[in-house]
Amino acid sequence: MAILTVRDLAVGYAQHSVMEDLSFSVAAGDYLCIVGENGSGKSTLMKTLLGLQKPVSGQILLGDGLQKNEIGYLPQQTAIEKDFPASVREIVLSGCLSRCGLRPFYSRAEKKLAEENMARMGISSLSRRCCRDLSGGQQQRVLLARALCATGKILFLDEPTAGLDPKVTAELYELIASLNRDGLTIVMISHDLAAAVRDCSHILQVGTRRFFGSREAYLQSGAGAFLFQGKRGGGPS
Repeated sequence: MAILTVRDLAVGYAQHSVMEDLSFSVAAGDYLCIVGENGSGKSTLMKTLLGLQKPVSGQILLGDGLQKNEIGYLPQQTAIEKDFPASVREIVLSGCLSRCGLRPFYSRAEKKLAEENMARMGISSLSRRCCRDLSGGQQQRVLLARALCATGKILFLDEPTAGLDPKVTAELYELIASLNRDGLTIVMISHDLAAAVRDCSHILQVGTRRFFGSREAYLQSGAGAFLFQGKRGGGPS
């Protein structure tokens, strides 16, 4: 069953489209990677899917009982977020805010959920540490745990491994793949086409050449050949 359906979507700013005529669907349990050249509108598309900005035209439909406040989101980190003076536990707990409603405090169940997601991400021992004192990889685990507190159904990730070294990148990709194996639907923007093709079930390519379908169909189509070539040659990802 489709958890997300996009029909004839155009996205952009101030009614100026950067992407048009986009249609695709995401089923519960899918792992969709969004790839394309730099500047092709990947992040703009994700923000539009999340409702953070309005579409220029078209429809975005949620299915399978999904509500807007049940979506987890890990955006690209800013310098301010990396230097935020809060403990790991405080940041992870903040992912439960959408569950609180008008309550000015976290419930016992929400605190337990935060503890479970810290354990899931292997950061329980860091719970009292200030997040800005952690490594980049540790910070991403913290933010991923926070995003998990907001959802049990679908997680959106915008280039979650940007700026991380190869070892930490591989570990984070494996964490994300394990979440998908556990039943969480993943929608991820990736600058690493090789990793995307290895781990995902479906690929949406935007930009100069458009594709949507299964990983197997993508590999057979050759749609991403120029992206692979650009990667090898140091061009845009």
